[in-house]
Amino acid sequence: MHWRALSEDSPGPKWAGLFAEYWPDYKRWWLKEGDSARASYLVSRRALEDHMPEIVPLYDKLCELAGGGDQAARFLSFYCPPPYLAGCSQAIWTGEEPVLVRNYDYNANAFDSLVLRTNWQGRRVVGTSDGLWGLVDGMNDAGLAISLTFGGRRIVGTGFGVPLILRYVLQTCTTAEEAGAVLARVPTHMSYNVTVLDAKRNFLTAMMAPDRPAIITHAAVATNHQENVEWISHARFTATVERERFLLQRLTLHRDPEDKFIGAFLRPPLYSTAFSAGFGTLYTAVYRPRLGEMEVRWPGTVWRLGLDAFQEGGRRVQIPGAA
Repeated sequence: MHWRALSEDSPGPKWAGLFAEYWPDYKRWWLKEGDSARASYLVSRRALEDHMPEIVPLYDKLCELAGGGDQAARFLSFYCPPPYLAGCSQAIWTGEEPVLVRNYDYNANAFDSLVLRTNWQGRRVVGTSDGLWGLVDGMNDAGLAISLTFGGRRIVGTGFGVPLILRYVLQTCTTAEEAGAVLARVPTHMSYNVTVLDAKRNFLTAMMAPDRPAIITHAAVATNHQENVEWISHARFTATVERERFLLQRLTLHRDPEDKFIGAFLRPPLYSTAFSAGFGTLYTAVYRPRLGEMEVRWPGTVWRLGLDAFQEGGRRVQIPGAA
């Protein structure tokens, strides 16, 4: 798998080049249920104006860079996208320098493989891209870090794809409390668990859903279920309960030191090679938001990046079990 790290302060030619490269694949995915299954441009833009007005100017600029087409603009709104599932584990290690650690388990052929650093609208953000402006994890220059896992429920509703909600949080929030208010307010199209950690060591996990109010918890661990397991076959396949229990033990009973705690994400039961069944662990991300530092890890490899120490480049990574 070929990863890239790109930095562009304002939306411009680099982002436009990325969009031109990725759009054919994203367009096929976006239209897999037919054009009429997706919300219209007017409905999508109105939803952004209602729920995330601060980033509408940014959205308009990206639409322009994407060529101004109707389908591209609807895709970039992230409003009512096709359903998608992921695995994932995430946890906050609350030691001397608090750390947010996560595994992203997904289909290796449906992933941006891109770390993007931006200074859009004057807010520096670095994170792992999804949909070229959404994020599956990231942090900002206020010392706020965020990460998502799938919530383990089949229900699809009216709302946004959660990667754009993460981008919105990092563009507009500075504390876990502010982030929690946004996560409770903005509608999501599927169920997700979103964990945030701020510079003052405050953290929370929001259990978001399209059919019920978000549950804001003080949980330091999130895997692929919410308060109760609802999708039993998915829970068994992903071992969500076992992974949650394992992480809670690492944080409480054993109280692992930081290096050992992070290392556990690169081994079973957290690390998955089940790519033949749809998804395995594509990477481990480590965020130290108070220091503005992040790492992307694979077995035997650490790629250090950050808000300040960010070097553009690429990495070719051999992922165990991935084709």
